[in-house]
Amino acid sequence: MFNLAAPNLAATDSLILLICGFFMLAAGFSLKASMTGSSEFMQAGRAMPGWVCGVAMLGASLGSPELLGMGAAGARYGMASLGWFALGSIPAMLFAGLYLLPVFYGAHSERAASSAETQPVGPRSIPEYLGMRFDQKTRVLNAILFAAMAAFSAGIALYAMARVLVALHVFDQVANALNLPPTGVQLAAMALPAALALIYILLGGLGAAMYNQALQFCLIVAGVLPAVLLGLKRIGGWSGLKAAAPAGFLQEMAHAPPGAVHNSAHPMGAGVIVLLLGVGLVLGGGTWCADFRLLQAAMAARNVESARMSPMIAAAAWVIVPLLLILPGLIAVGLPTPRTSIVIHTENGVIYHETTVVPPAVEAGSGLVPARASGDGKPITAADGRAELDYAMATPNVLFEFLPTGLLGLGIAALLASLMSGVAASMTSFSTVVTCDVFQVLLARKAADSRLLAVARWALVGGALLAFGAACAAMRFNGILDATMLVFSLVNAPLFAVLLLGVFWRRTTAHGAFAGLLAGLAAAVLHHGLSLPPGATPGIHGGWIKVLIHPSSGIQFGLGTAMLAFFVSLLVAAPVSLFTKPRPAEELKGLVHSKGPRRPAGTTWWKRPEAMAAAILLAAIAVNLIVI
Repeated sequence: MFNLAAPNLAATDSLILLICGFFMLAAGFSLKASMTGSSEFMQAGRAMPGWVCGVAMLGASLGSPELLGMGAAGARYGMASLGWFALGSIPAMLFAGLYLLPVFYGAHSERAASSAETQPVGPRSIPEYLGMRFDQKTRVLNAILFAAMAAFSAGIALYAMARVLVALHVFDQVANALNLPPTGVQLAAMALPAALALIYILLGGLGAAMYNQALQFCLIVAGVLPAVLLGLKRIGGWSGLKAAAPAGFLQEMAHAPPGAVHNSAHPMGAGVIVLLLGVGLVLGGGTWCADFRLLQAAMAARNVESARMSPMIAAAAWVIVPLLLILPGLIAVGLPTPRTSIVIHTENGVIYHETTVVPPAVEAGSGLVPARASGDGKPITAADGRAELDYAMATPNVLFEFLPTGLLGLGIAALLASLMSGVAASMTSFSTVVTCDVFQVLLARKAADSRLLAVARWALVGGALLAFGAACAAMRFNGILDATMLVFSLVNAPLFAVLLLGVFWRRTTAHGAFAGLLAGLAAAVLHHGLSLPPGATPGIHGGWIKVLIHPSSGIQFGLGTAMLAFFVSLLVAAPVSLFTKPRPAEELKGLVHSKGPRRPAGTTWWKRPEAMAAAILLAAIAVNLIVI
């Protein structure tokens, strides 16, 4: 029997939620006394151990869009989506640890050793590294774009998870007690977790956020793992999952149109190769090699070796984590779809009729994945007449279906943890970039440290308000979630191209980097305005200039925009650099890979990071070959 009613939270479930909230606030209060300067608040004093940085990176990478997205990908595309998240991310994580973070972090020690300045000269953020490597105009441009992306992404995360929590009636008791209308329930579901994250970051800065991200990663695993095990038990184990899933669903990519679950008629071809290339090179690289929301945890490490080990620790866990988070989607579509039913039975000579009424959107779904519902509760259908499935509900519905009373609170804690970890990463990075790369560069270059600390705290509050405003806008404008990929394409894809050139090619100039960022930005905007995926209306989905390009799906549309921005940025930055004057080689010490910190001689081969990276990559490939 499917659990169609609102979840009944027992006292144990509520206690679990209260305990989790207590520990989150405790992390902030425990670090409050050490928040004596801007470095402690924005960089955790650069004193965090490597394992904390690695687990914090994992927690920051598992925000609500990612947690919901992995389950949605499993429900829509099957086990082939494991390659997107594992093999699409792990090479980028290893690349960041081996080659980029020694430069981003090591620039501090290398340049400080040859500098007479008493203040730290190392980069506090990726935009500040751009300023050290190139010039201030490149730094400020990227800082403004990144700050907008961080606030917008935090708002989208708030909206995405709040919509799920409201659909699962998690806040019904609060709503009934306060007599809130439906809109008020949605606002409360966004405001309460955001307020909790804001409080512990204001108290303990980046250190509190990182310790909580590590805790929240553990909560996500602890909340999802029991549901996966119980789901596999009900469905008959791995063999039962294979039998229940659509034919070929565990082996090959589905080329299904929007709203369809599976279509195995098309083999993997050139389009899928391009898709995987885009995921691995552009999305993976743009996320793990250029996104300061994740890299800020590694840049807070106590030394350069801890910094470079942070993404490698995250990569080792990432071999298994995507499988754990994708399985709920496969379980969701493998179970029978709930139907309205009438059961007749006789008791003591009396005939009883028990009616189970299933909402139309649930009945029109696939397994535990419901159809998207309109305002009157009826399922939304696509142009081909099929119901559009709400794949984002796959993981939450599996949690609520299989976690019994007493563990249900752990499942809700996992959902809230994913929300707050992503929001906290966006808010802390927003505060650092606004303070160091906008305020200090444009308004107060020689500001006292106490003033920087105050600005960082006010910027944090401002970022939270902007994120809440973006979440409210998402409530009003249907489909604003599609803009997430556009924002990534505008900021991270061109930045990744410029960082690659800046770190590995000493000839790259400031004018080349600035032109590359602008060109990539313009290419992404132009492609978005001229392209429209099938079934979409011109506007936030694309085609707002004129529809000239017709991508076959929303995924190819988003990847095409990101890949175009990446390659245009490369193709513009390189020629411009060739025709402009580069900086002298002696000024690039610690800022490029060829002049970065070197490993001490005599290290045995099996202790080298390269050996660990190779082992992690081979393990990821083995897991994919075994599972898919």
